[in-house]
Amino acid sequence: MRLAVHILASIPSPSSGTVELGPLTVHMYGLTLLAAIALATYVAGRRWVARGGDWDLIFRCAVWGVGAGIVGARVYHLATSWSEVPDEWWGPFAIWRGGLGVWGGIAAGCLVGGLVAKRAGVDVWLLADCLAPALLLAQGVGRLGNWWNQELFGRPTDLPWGLEIDPINRPLEHIDQETFHPTFLYELGWDFAAAAILVFVLERRLKPRPPGIFAAYIALYCVGRFAVELLRIDPAHEIAGLRFNAWVSLLGIAAGTIWYVLSQRRARPPDTAARRGRPESPRRTMSVPGEKRVRRPD
Repeated sequence: MRLAVHILASIPSPSSGTVELGPLTVHMYGLTLLAAIALATYVAGRRWVARGGDWDLIFRCAVWGVGAGIVGARVYHLATSWSEVPDEWWGPFAIWRGGLGVWGGIAAGCLVGGLVAKRAGVDVWLLADCLAPALLLAQGVGRLGNWWNQELFGRPTDLPWGLEIDPINRPLEHIDQETFHPTFLYELGWDFAAAAILVFVLERRLKPRPPGIFAAYIALYCVGRFAVELLRIDPAHEIAGLRFNAWVSLLGIAAGTIWYVLSQRRARPPDTAARRGRPESPRRTMSVPGEKRVRRPD
């Protein structure tokens, strides 16, 4: 009876990462990435337009940034997880089988997108703040691709929300285990929660100056990613007993936190935009009894 309840309560995994549509084979991992990119573009665009920007720049940044991001993500994976690359000539290009390092993708995509924005003459840091919550939503949706591929799951667990993994995808040391921590779901939930924190707590209440939201995004994402790395059991290089990406997460937490603090300590620039086109108000004077007339500062 207990086994029946456990199986009914677990999360099933798709039997295949592809869907056949007539003569076409759709790889769900790639389709999930396309959905994540579309969501990020839409959310970032809405936020940018609300601040006086235009959609054309968002589309240009997306085209160049996404292309660079895919290349950067694959290069990062090849550099840090080369043992997982298929031993075929097409192995380095087989992104449909997974293997996109989020660190490389975000770094390359943001760098190239920032260059496009800089050439357009806009405030790059303001655009980065508009992008930050959109990136978190996209990263959360993108983790569904790992569910379709039955990859990057965590340690075995008997919790009701354990993820069912087919024997062929289980590590040999856990071949007799049926359910594992659904780390894709943990990261998805954290990414969505962190996006809400950025918008409803930091942006609307604390109102940090740019690039405070983007810096906080780096720190918050890395907090969740560090916790997930402690659960994962897929092959990974380790340093001092910690997975390589766990160390990268710790560096991201420190870098994002320091960047946020330093960005808020800078002297606030004069609000020239608010005065643009507005004639300067004449200086006013006030009379002080028994003294000369003095000038009242504006």
